[in-house]
Amino acid sequence: MIGPGSGGDPPAARRLRVGVDVGGTFTDLALVDEASGRITFHKVASTPADPSIAIETGVRELLAKAAAQPAEVAFLGHGTTVATNMVIERKGARTGMITTKGFRDVLEVARQTRPHLYNYDIRRPPPLVPRRRRLEIAERLAAEGTVLRPLDEAEVARAAGALLAAGVESIAICFLHAWRDPVHERAAKAVLRRLAPDAYLSVSSEVLPEFREFDRFSTTVLNAFVGPRMARYLDRLLGRVRGIGIAAEPYTVHSNGGLMSVATAAGTPVRTCLSGPAAGVIGAAVVAGQAGFPDIVTFDAGGTSTDVSVVAGGEATSSSSRDVAGHPVKVPSIGIDVIGAGGGSVAFIDSGGALKVGPRSVGADPGPAAYGRGGSEPTLTDANIALGRLDQAALLRGAMPIDAAAARAAIMTKIATPLGLSLEQAALGIIRVAVANMGRAIRGVTTERGYAPETFALFAFGGAGPLHASDVARECSIPTVIVPREPGTMCARGILLADIALDFVKSEIRPLDEAAWSRAQALFAGMQAEAEAWLAGEGVPPARQATRRSVELRYDGQNFEVRVALGDTLPDLARLLERFAEEHARTNGYAIPGRGVELVNCRLTALGQVRRGAPEPPPEGSSVERARLATRRVYFTAASGWQETPIYARERLPVGSRVSGPAIIEEMSATSLVFPGQAAILDADGNIIVRRVETATGTGTGTIREIAHV
Repeated sequence: MIGPGSGGDPPAARRLRVGVDVGGTFTDLALVDEASGRITFHKVASTPADPSIAIETGVRELLAKAAAQPAEVAFLGHGTTVATNMVIERKGARTGMITTKGFRDVLEVARQTRPHLYNYDIRRPPPLVPRRRRLEIAERLAAEGTVLRPLDEAEVARAAGALLAAGVESIAICFLHAWRDPVHERAAKAVLRRLAPDAYLSVSSEVLPEFREFDRFSTTVLNAFVGPRMARYLDRLLGRVRGIGIAAEPYTVHSNGGLMSVATAAGTPVRTCLSGPAAGVIGAAVVAGQAGFPDIVTFDAGGTSTDVSVVAGGEATSSSSRDVAGHPVKVPSIGIDVIGAGGGSVAFIDSGGALKVGPRSVGADPGPAAYGRGGSEPTLTDANIALGRLDQAALLRGAMPIDAAAARAAIMTKIATPLGLSLEQAALGIIRVAVANMGRAIRGVTTERGYAPETFALFAFGGAGPLHASDVARECSIPTVIVPREPGTMCARGILLADIALDFVKSEIRPLDEAAWSRAQALFAGMQAEAEAWLAGEGVPPARQATRRSVELRYDGQNFEVRVALGDTLPDLARLLERFAEEHARTNGYAIPGRGVELVNCRLTALGQVRRGAPEPPPEGSSVERARLATRRVYFTAASGWQETPIYARERLPVGSRVSGPAIIEEMSATSLVFPGQAAILDADGNIIVRRVETATGTGTGTIREIAHV
């Protein structure tokens, strides 16, 4: 095992890896035995006031479930929404900011763009640092890095005193053009460290050494805002892990899908803002690749939201900028789009008489009407229960009783009767509207970004993903649906499949010619040295170190750039220009032959490849007939009406088994639908592969064709 705190092999015979994904309602856990590959899954209720409590409880119960000892745990990784929730709820640290004289209002001036062009009611959230705590310092660098005005350290000292008097516990240092030369920010940091030793310091040239001051200032301030509380949370987590008896130091998933140590996460917590969803995409890429599907659209649907992303050629697509609760955050992250559509999304009739679903959700309390907890609004879950797609007696294999009559009554009262529809028409309409919203999100990450969805498979996970996957695939012309084992805990499983990773970036804005390309290669060499030093600090041996490089380029006159991935060997300038033209055409639909090209950023990702152990053994199902639990009436489409449908227990289905639609496959964390005209096949890894009958019986590829011919 690699990583600090591992201390070599644990004394116990087994080596176990534990992944934990902390959600708003549940904390999901997965444990894998490196020798056998066998995975144990577990869920516990989350503890939002202190997420580390649920982690401790869950890990203890998971170890007991697997008959394992804490000393056998060689790796523990976790995904967290702590930083994101702090920003959403505005419950971070009391933060101050020092900046270049004349630039205190950059956070409020922003980009002068509105989120919705014609909606004047939408307002940006106020800055996380109010104007009275944004103090100006006399200093100035030119855009090329020369000093126009030296830093006034006495003024920094006065600002420190004023901020401490205002009760701040965190300070962001954001000077103009510090991305070009951090000399003034480093000097200011030294003064603040001396005068305010207990303050959390967030320095823009360390957090984001890139041009565009608003993005850099916003990201640095957000890092300062979440830093103190995140550091305390990570300290508590480390203490609870040690209290259990686990010697391995915990890792945290960050937004690019990689892992970083507690120390790195505490220094740049802004990198964790998409922690959990990123792990799900990484896990989906690995599982789908093993099944023979390098090109997938990930479809993670839960109770409140749906996350979608693209994996092309086995690699997750990336983004360098996101918004968190309306605040721009420019850190490398997996390209995930989120919409307010999930099982708890409320169906309603708008002022124009149209049926809408979401983004408002009933959440876990009171939940859908069918949960019997006082909820009276119809939701997507209620629609699925009313149509028999979900069990009308109980969910979670009998653990959660269901009031199907309440679901039907809510739909009739709020939707069907006002619109003059039957129960079936109203419930099916709710599902169709939600599916249309999900399909729109998928087209946003595929068609609108140059990918043809019909060449991808839909990888469905989360509690509600498999339930709606066939409808969504049909909506987007995606021919194949993949449902992994235990889809409700895919994010926790993904943590076990992630590598240690960190991104480095250098801005170098100049026309792309031979001199600029030589300069870029020198920057890559410098970042390579930084990456190797960081990986060594994370405990990664040289044999397991790797790097990925890319550049961001744009045509002369453009304001936004296109990322071009570079291979193991840096190309010559002519080939680089060809690659840029190809990527620009794929992304934007056109290239401009003969137009000059500008170099903007050089990026390098440091990777520490973790040892994942043996592959997971195939499921131990008995036979299709023994897997059949019962039948019930299910409404799939208006054309087919109600159909008596067999219900199967997923864990009893053997490898290679084939289930023809209509059928429903149930497991603890999810329900998968197989429509009439479709067939589901269990592949060698236990994934459910759903396709139309003519595809599933002869024209599939790879694993599917082989199993179909068994």
